[in-house]
Amino acid sequence: MAMREIHLCVPVLARVEGEGALDLQVRNGRIETLRLRIFEPPRLFEKFLEGREYGEVPDLVARICGICPVAYQMSAVQAMEGLFGLDPDPWVHAMRRVFYCGEWIQSHALHIHWLAAPDFLGYDSAVDMAATHAEVLRRGLTLQSLGNAIVNLLGGRSVHPVGVRVGGFYAAPQTAEVAVLWERLVAAVPDAEALVAWTAALPLPPGDQDFVSVALRHPYDYPMNGGRIIASDGLDIPISEYESHFAEYQVAHSTALFSALHDRPYLVGPLARLNLNEDRLYPPVRAALARTGIPFPSRNTFHSIVARAVEIHQSLLEAIDLLTDYREPPRPAASGSPRAGIGFGATEAPRGLLWHRYELDSAGVVRHVRLVPPTSQNQARIEEDLWNDLEALGVDQDEDVLRKRAEMIIRSYDPCISCATHFLRVRVGQV
Repeated sequence: MAMREIHLCVPVLARVEGEGALDLQVRNGRIETLRLRIFEPPRLFEKFLEGREYGEVPDLVARICGICPVAYQMSAVQAMEGLFGLDPDPWVHAMRRVFYCGEWIQSHALHIHWLAAPDFLGYDSAVDMAATHAEVLRRGLTLQSLGNAIVNLLGGRSVHPVGVRVGGFYAAPQTAEVAVLWERLVAAVPDAEALVAWTAALPLPPGDQDFVSVALRHPYDYPMNGGRIIASDGLDIPISEYESHFAEYQVAHSTALFSALHDRPYLVGPLARLNLNEDRLYPPVRAALARTGIPFPSRNTFHSIVARAVEIHQSLLEAIDLLTDYREPPRPAASGSPRAGIGFGATEAPRGLLWHRYELDSAGVVRHVRLVPPTSQNQARIEEDLWNDLEALGVDQDEDVLRKRAEMIIRSYDPCISCATHFLRVRVGQV
């Protein structure tokens, strides 16, 4: 029986960081094999951290990602402070959430307007959208710049910030500069609310898949910078027990690690967070989400774009709330002494759960590190999503249709791989 072999090669995939290929083998309208091959080289950051003094870690891990350095810094300091028994004061906790809000706003605004929207509106790029959707892109730039301004306020710069230290920040923003930014944030609220409705009105493909959502769960806040790890299958554990339930593994067709929860793929990211934590949203955000008519929890991974818009709205309102009546603190950081042991950190990067484990000696020198980013946790889920969605679409479709749909699926996860590329190249052969 003839097999139709389809190679959807990703030497370059537009609007996604990374290099790889999607290989499909199809027989009689069914997928027999599907491999998302990633060619990213080892970056060795875990080894770079070994032998470093604990105070150097926040600046070093910020270099891992130019889009979500805050997540790496917050996970690292959380691990160190937990090990040292250090609990910063309420000002530090509040400003760290503001800091994180900035990262979510800038990252989500970039993805929605410049990376994902062209897929749903039928354009090859955001540049092609500009002639007919100039105001949409202008809104995206406004929101993204606000997120960058928040990161700059507390981090000293918006890319690879340097203001973070174990125990807090090196310096506190001045009251006057916070007041100026606060006014800008308030003025942007209508844009954020409108964005929720706009994303929900996009021609998003239908979808109904069975998957496990995984995210942090905070006692009262929307999850961002603390909490327990929960899953839609009933898992509820402290972050220190991550390795007892989750496993990374290597596959022959990819240099990127895959992850599993109890031997099953799972989803992390904005859709997973919203599926598990809708009740933690601010009331105005819940109302804006309800007006879309989209029920959550959602089993359609294309609703991730709506979840990102919801999180922009949430982050903007929370940043306004936390910066209202801002006062400079007596000191911007708490002091502590290093001790030997193992510390754990877990926060919610824009793309999902980010887990850190550090082993330090009595002098505070790093001896061993394990970092688990959200993209590696989503790798197996992306393959599963591609398999399910492409079969439902019909794999006997024209190769260009399959390529575009595959690109759309991959981009909906906003994966951070290692290098930016441009398109899926299709080769079809008969076996």
